[in-house]
Formats: sequence, structure tokens, C-alpha cells
Amino acid sequence: MYIPKHFKLDDEEMIYDFIEKYSFATLFSQHNGEPYATHLPLTLNKGESTLYGHFARQNEQWKDIENQQVLVVFQGPHCYISPSWYETMKAVPTWNYVSIHIYGKMEIVEDKKVIFDSLNDMVNKYESQDSRYNLNNVDPRFIEGMSKGIVAFRINISKIEAKAKLSQNHPMERQELIIKQLENTSQQENIQVASLMRKNLQK
Repeated sequence: MYIPKHFKLDDEEMIYDFIEKYSFATLFSQHNGEPYATHLPLTLNKGESTLYGHFARQNEQWKDIENQQVLVVFQGPHCYISPSWYETMKAVPTWNYVSIHIYGKMEIVEDKKVIFDSLNDMVNKYESQDSRYNLNNVDPRFIEGMSKGIVAFRINISKIEAKAKLSQNHPMERQELIIKQLENTSQQENIQVASLMRKNLQK
């Protein structure tokens, strides 16, 4: 990923927080000699430096993916930035965003306990705390039958690239103008970008 020095994000804790928060990712590999992508949720195991997930078995991307160096893209909040918000018209539009690229070797997982644990981790991550649903309370035979329809995997992380393009290359006064415009909206993406920009200015 192209990352100008202004936009390089190297705070490991912040990177992991983004992966946890924006965990619906895009997984790229080569399949039948062509680029191929699947959109899916992934869970991060920081201790192992791995990502866990699963394909639908009918998605043939898994058939030639093992041991490939794959790319996973996590997309954070993003929004359009209008030059009309600046103190000058000698400017052009741009886009602010946060994006994290993870590279790693793909490993197909066949151990039933590891598969169940990864599914359980995913359910626990997304279910609300007061949810009545718990994978441990589901009939094991049903879980085993449903598990036949997926292919579980683990990605062993080898490299992380992270970019936070938040107008850091503009004067502080202009950044403040952008933040005010983004905050004066009902669009959640704009508000999230404004929050990140404000945190950046407070460093």
C-alpha cells in the first residue's frame, strides 16, 4: 500500500483496535490464476498473531489457497473532503480514510475443537451481552452438521501496513475547519472521521 509519511499509522494498539472494530474484511488471493476476493468477518488472536475465519465450502477460493501469501484489507471510516470548507479555493477535493492491510500465509484448519473455538469466538464477539444465543447451548450434532458446510482457516500474519489519511498534511487551522464541517452532519462516517482527526490533533 502506498503510504506517505504523513499518513503512516504505526501505533500497534490503535491498529489492533481498528481490526477489532472494523472486522468485516476483504480477503484477496490467487484462484485459478486470477485475483479473487471474499468479503467476510475475521477474528484477531493477538497472542498468536493470527486471523481466524471461514469460507462457505461452495466458495472455491479455499481449494488452492493453502500456503498462499494472502492480503486482507480492513476498511475503517472514510468520507469526502470538500475544498469549499477551506479558507482558500486554491485546493482540490480529497478523501479521508483509515485502511489496514495484513499479509500472511493461509492455513486450512481441520481440527474440530479449533474450528468450534473460532466459531464461538466470532459469535461471542458479535452477539450482544444480553443475547440468549450461545453456541455452547446449541445441539452439538447440529453444529457438526452445519460445520460441514464451511472451510475454516487461520492466517499467520507476516506483515501489517496501516494508513490513516486524516488531512495531516494540511495546516492545523484547516484541519479544524474540516472537523467542524464533518461534525455538523448526521452521517456517521463523517462524524467518525472527525473524531479521529480531533484525536490526531490532540497528540
